[in-house]
Formats: sequence, structure tokens, C-alpha cells
Amino acid sequence: MRPLTQLPAWDALKRHHGAVCNLHMRDLFATDRQRFQKFSLKLDDLLLDYSKNRVTEETMGLLLDLARQSGVEERRDQMFSGAPINSTEARPVLHVALRNRSQRAFLVQGQDVMPEVRRVLAQMRSFVEDLRAGKWLGATGMPIRHIVNIGIGGSDLGPLMVTEALKPYGRDDLTSSFVSNVDGSHIHQILKKCSPETTLFIVASKTFTTLETLANAGTARSWLVQALGEPAVARHFVALSTNAQSVTAFGIDPANMFAFWDWVGGRYSLWSAIGLSIALAIGFSEFEALLAGAFEMDEHFRTAPLATNMPVIMALLGVWYSNFFDAAVHAVLPYDQYLHRFPAYLQQADMESNGKSVTLEGRPVDYATGPVLFGEPGTNGQHAFYQLIHQGTRLVPCDFIAAANSANPVGCHHELLLANFFAQPEALMMGKAADQPYKAFLGNRPSNSLLYARLDPRTLGRLIALYEHKIFVQGVIWQINSFDQWGVELGKQLAKTILPELIDDRALDHHDGSTAGLIAYFRHLRR
Repeated sequence: MRPLTQLPAWDALKRHHGAVCNLHMRDLFATDRQRFQKFSLKLDDLLLDYSKNRVTEETMGLLLDLARQSGVEERRDQMFSGAPINSTEARPVLHVALRNRSQRAFLVQGQDVMPEVRRVLAQMRSFVEDLRAGKWLGATGMPIRHIVNIGIGGSDLGPLMVTEALKPYGRDDLTSSFVSNVDGSHIHQILKKCSPETTLFIVASKTFTTLETLANAGTARSWLVQALGEPAVARHFVALSTNAQSVTAFGIDPANMFAFWDWVGGRYSLWSAIGLSIALAIGFSEFEALLAGAFEMDEHFRTAPLATNMPVIMALLGVWYSNFFDAAVHAVLPYDQYLHRFPAYLQQADMESNGKSVTLEGRPVDYATGPVLFGEPGTNGQHAFYQLIHQGTRLVPCDFIAAANSANPVGCHHELLLANFFAQPEALMMGKAADQPYKAFLGNRPSNSLLYARLDPRTLGRLIALYEHKIFVQGVIWQINSFDQWGVELGKQLAKTILPELIDDRALDHHDGSTAGLIAYFRHLRR
């Protein structure tokens, strides 16, 4: 594999950057009345406007050359074919199979995985429909009214984000809660809202060995058993796992264990059995609509030419700013309160995927990879960090996201919200001259705008898949493995060593001075 910085397109982009870096977008719009038409794309009602970026037609041509020379199309086809592109773990990457709405096979080591995917979906449908119809009853014969998902990372962030985003599709008599933090305060506050007779716990852990998840599940189990007795566990717990032995030992009926596979990465798993809490909250038909929306984006990504491919275009713009403008951060700004957890979800999707410093061939990278991603819903963010975006010294590319129609059309709220959605990118691009320097806005700050009819399950599926594929394309260009996460392991291993030292007075001489001092002072405070 030829190093990224030795590709002809990379060198051409470096020269081109020097020629265009001082161009102002105000002037680009003034000299080209067709700029919006040239630099926007549509997929059904989903519009991507990327005209407010510091690019010309030549820029986009060179970035597309970089994608081709980086093998984006070949790598994409390898993913869809089931090749083990997660090289450090020798696994395929087939979250796209989980939302496959076609009859196309997805092969892993020559075996089509779709029959097993459909089996689990059918198992989920049966369980969801029974519970929502009041046929699945708790140990005392009461219907379930509260779903508590116990997981962490991808087993929490995805289901939580989607359940919050699609609250208008939920039911008033069925509430959802999510426990992830091993801090006992998290589950304590959730259990205060629950009745043992009407609560179902979903324990989401592929191996059923995740320490944080099992600690929370154990606390929930003790709470339930104290109220209803040991036999009640089988009616109030289900598992998303593949470890039947441990699931059974916990007291969960293996018939209520929903499987998923090692070719599904945690941060891509909401489409699998990990999405059971989503399906329970919004109903299985709406969960299928979520899958269908993601499938539509998958097909677009798989078949559209690079120049009209939404994930590819968004990825290339990110590379342009990260690697040629030294932009270290990226903001995702949904003008929709229901999407308030979307930036947090994308933090894991992006930063765990592309926060890497070693290439696929084991060489240290000598260029920037994944950006720091942050965001909050508009208009809250406007009164928090937009000051830095508008007038700060750092270049912060932004994605603005909004629906044309509100789920809750109250007065003129939505028009006021959307007025801000349109105004902020314009202000970032245009800037403003002023007599006083502190009132001046330089402008020329780049952004994308994503606008669609309404936030329904199908649209949300398309939106999530759009970002998934964007992240994938950037990883291909940066020549890194976007599908492992070894960086989370070291701290977890050290925590296992430290845990017994917090309980008794074991020697601390094997730690560095700071860690030993902190543990010693902790022991002192606990006494």
C-alpha cells in the first residue's frame, strides 16, 4: 500500500490548498449563481447542501482523485462482500447485513449469514409484539410498563439515542430507561422510578462478561429478588448475548437470549438484537422502518458514483479540513431536541473508529486522523459554544441538521428554530464587518446543512448510516482500521489490578508515584 502522503492526489491537494486557502466563500457565491445547485445532493427528501465549504470544482475533483487513489471503491466492495477488513481481529464488518432488505446474500467464510439474521429478527418481533400486547407478563401476572436497558458503549449509546430521537413513536404506558455507568448512582436513580412487578431488564453484553454491565445487572437482580423472589428473574430479565451458560446461570431463560455476532462491532450494533429496547419502545414495524432507511443509504453508498455519493462527499470534506486546514475538531449541531443524544452517539462512532495513529501496515501515521467531535442541539448550543465557532481562533467545520416539519407543531416554535438553523450557517459563511474589532466576524467558516421532511424512523436510519459510511471512507483514506478499539483496553486491564487494592491494604509499590499516592489518599479518606 502506497503511503497516503505519497499519493499524487495528496501532493496536488497540497499545492491546490496554497492557491485557494485565502479565497472567501462570499466571493465564491458572488461569482457563481449556480453554486448551490453544483454543491448539493438529494436522496429522496434528504438534502445535503455542502455549498458553504471552502472548495471549488477543482477542489472537489482533486478530493475525488484522492478517494480513487486510496481505493475507497475497492474497500467499500470488500466490506459488502464480507471480506475480513477488520484486520487486527480478522473479522468481516457486516452491520450492513443486519438491515439488508433485499434478497442479496452476505457471506462470511462462504456461509450466507442472512438466514440467521432473519431468525433473530423474527425472534425479536415475536417478543416485542407479545410484550406490547400485554401477553408477556411479569412474575405476578402484571404487564410490563418499564423497560430498563443495561449496557455500555455501543450497547447503550445507540439504543438510547434512537429511543430518544423517536419518542413521538413511543407509547405513554411503556417507558424506557438506560443504565450504563458503573457509578452506583446511575442505577440507583433508575430503580427509584421502577416497580419490580412491571419492570423488564435487558442485559446487553455479547460475552456476558462486561464488568460494568454485570455489576449493574447484579444490582438490578438483587433488587428484584428482594421484592419478588428468585424465580421472578426469568420473567423480568432477558439477555442480548451469545454466552448461554452464563446467561442461564444468571437465571435468564435461554429462550429469551437474543444473539448477535462477532462481525458486528459494538458501535454499529443498534441494528442487531442490541436494538431490542428500540423495538420495544417504538414497535417492531417502526424498527423495521429504521432498518429500511439505513438500507436505502447503504444502497446509495454502494452504487452511487463517488461524485454524487453523500457519505463520500462528507468524508472528503472532512479530510480536506483535517489534513490541509489543520482543523482538529468537528461540530454536529442538530436543530431538533429529539436528537439531543446524536452528537454523543457520533462521538463514539467517529472517535472510537478513527482515533488511531498506526496504519493498516503498522506504520506510525504522519498526518491527522479522526477529529474531536462535539455538539449540542440548537438553539442551546448557540448560547454556549457558538462564540468560539464564530469568532475564535480555531477552524470548526460544522454539520447543521434539521427537519422541515416538527413532531410537535406548537405555535411558531418550529419556524423560530428553523430561522436559526438557516441563519447560523449563513453567518458563519458571510461574516460581518464592523467599526469595532470585537464586533467583527471574519466569516469563511465552513458548514454542511442536512435538511429533510421529518424525523421519522426511516429518515433516522438514513442519517445514522450516512455518518457510518462517512467515517468508513475517512478511515480508508487515512489507511487505518476503523473497526477495532484497542485503545479502550489498557485502562480496563489496569482497573482490574487496582480494584482489590481499594478493598484491602495491599502494597502499592508497583504503581507510579502519582497513582500510588492517589490510592493511598483514597484509603485514608475511606477510613
